[in-house]
Amino acid sequence: MHERCLDQNLPDLVQRIHDQLLPGLRLHSADPHDPVRVLSLRQPWRSLGSGNYAAVLNHPHHPDLVVKVYAPGRAGWEQEAEVYRRIGTHPSFTQCFHVGEGYLVLGRLHGTTFYDCLRKGIPIPPGAIADIDAGLAYAVSRGLHGNDVHGRNVMVHQERGLIADISDFLEPQPCRAWQDLRWAYHTVYRPLIAPLGLRVPGPVLDGVRRSYRLYRRLRAWGEAAGPPARLG
Repeated sequence: MHERCLDQNLPDLVQRIHDQLLPGLRLHSADPHDPVRVLSLRQPWRSLGSGNYAAVLNHPHHPDLVVKVYAPGRAGWEQEAEVYRRIGTHPSFTQCFHVGEGYLVLGRLHGTTFYDCLRKGIPIPPGAIADIDAGLAYAVSRGLHGNDVHGRNVMVHQERGLIADISDFLEPQPCRAWQDLRWAYHTVYRPLIAPLGLRVPGPVLDGVRRSYRLYRRLRAWGEAAGPPARLG
């Protein structure tokens, strides 16, 4: 991706966002723990995917750029813009090229999420884990926090690891999502799933995701409650 080319195309894309995309876009977010749904979208815009707060959209005339639009009522675009400002340029992350009201224009990342790698039987190489570790260490050095780094927002592209969603990196509370995923990679995926080239069905992965979410809530509740009081 060449920044010079992006600079030439960016004003045209911003014009298309305000003239075509936003007037015809309807997003629905019923639960902050579930992906945003795209209810309507004008052609030739395409939906590339959704997170829990925003949808990622693309116009075919701008293949190297995406527009991340936050759903109505979901805050966070200003905080995410600040995260990208601090990140600057690093191989584990994309860049932010424009910030508008409720949306960001980002460089498009190509690759497959860890979630889809498991679902399709695509190998996740150890180097991808090391790349994500390095990216998170860099983020910490920039005063950020590696929060909510899970299987749907980390990717593999040409055997390199990428972090696709850094919207929660300003949140200071401890988060073990990546540490737990890395533990599962080394203790379950590498010795059991990878050698057999197994494909894990989507419903199974979604069940694991829901169970892990409950586990995190129970663990947070237990940590907040503290150790039991001593009697006597």
